[in-house]
Amino acid sequence: MPVLPIIAESTPELTALFRDFHAHPELGFEEHRTSQIVAQTLERYGVDEVHCGLGGTGVVALIRGNGNGNRRIGLRADMDALPIHEATGLAHTSQNDGKMHACGHDGHTAMLLGAAKHLAATRDFGGTVVLIFQPAEEGLGGARKMIADGLFDQFPCDEIYGLHNYPNGQSGQFAIRKGPALAGAAFFDILITGKGAHAAHPEDGRDALMIAASLATELNTILSRNISPLENCVVSVTQLNAGTAYNIVPGTATLAGTVRYFKDEVYNLTAHRMQQICEGFAMAHEVEIDLKLRNVFDVLINDADLSDAYLDAAADIVGSDNVSSDEPLVMGSEDFADMLKVVPGAYCSLGHSGTIPLHNPGFVMGEEILPIGASIMARLVERRLPL
Repeated sequence: MPVLPIIAESTPELTALFRDFHAHPELGFEEHRTSQIVAQTLERYGVDEVHCGLGGTGVVALIRGNGNGNRRIGLRADMDALPIHEATGLAHTSQNDGKMHACGHDGHTAMLLGAAKHLAATRDFGGTVVLIFQPAEEGLGGARKMIADGLFDQFPCDEIYGLHNYPNGQSGQFAIRKGPALAGAAFFDILITGKGAHAAHPEDGRDALMIAASLATELNTILSRNISPLENCVVSVTQLNAGTAYNIVPGTATLAGTVRYFKDEVYNLTAHRMQQICEGFAMAHEVEIDLKLRNVFDVLINDADLSDAYLDAAADIVGSDNVSSDEPLVMGSEDFADMLKVVPGAYCSLGHSGTIPLHNPGFVMGEEILPIGASIMARLVERRLPL
């Protein structure tokens, strides 16, 4: 079965929507324009209900099938962009300076709209589809906000599915990993409060910059000396800020970064060692060091049986030779994991043309997968909610 006919005919429209979203990126919880267009498009497609404002700028819509079933399937897309200056040179490049869809959420939104158009037009299923357009996936807790606002209380789901593009140059390659698939993540901020001094007399101060540089290096020993090499864990210091002038020893410095993991016990050990190291450095250098560590993403765990269902639906569209469940663990994170903690489901990747990585100023999502992704999601509903 190729791309579904209604979606195939709508490819120019989906492409136009995608390019419009790409040209007008909005950061997390600021997706006002995007959510308005999503809501208006869904209403034009004839869905049964459209609800706006859940999770701040989220949109939820319902489509009821022609059958008498009472089961409900959720399909989710994320809408937010990243604080990146675009460098693609596309005709539809970002018009919002310093903001870019460098992760493909514009494509995810367009694909789910394509699936909605097909499902609203055909309704060849029994039960209800819950379309979830989520804000603020990029580390701001959009999924948790929607859940806290009553997403699954107001719109209960028996199963839920998500999708992410993958720039591997293999268009239409559908992949999934059963069980733990994407890493959990925590963000950390460290404030070092020392004592400023004249650069000609560093002995009069407590050099926060030098302490920060040493601390950044020492944190990496957690992986090499405390975590088993058979476990998966990453500690990355991604920011170091200190100093205001050539001739001033800085009295304060900050570090920030992320911890990625697949097991809670590995994360707990890492967090404990980070605290111990910070306390040790504070004592050794006679300064104050404050560590703040917060969980941002849970480990994403795909239900095995529902992963198989997703693979079967994808095979109907792209062929069995183009689907795989033999995927490696991914150290990247995804807040769809929070939804999967409440409702069983699965999350896949869909390859496309281009190989520039995600979160890169030159990232370009291959538009050819828009009808493919839309068809897979629509076909999944028809398979899981038969008439």
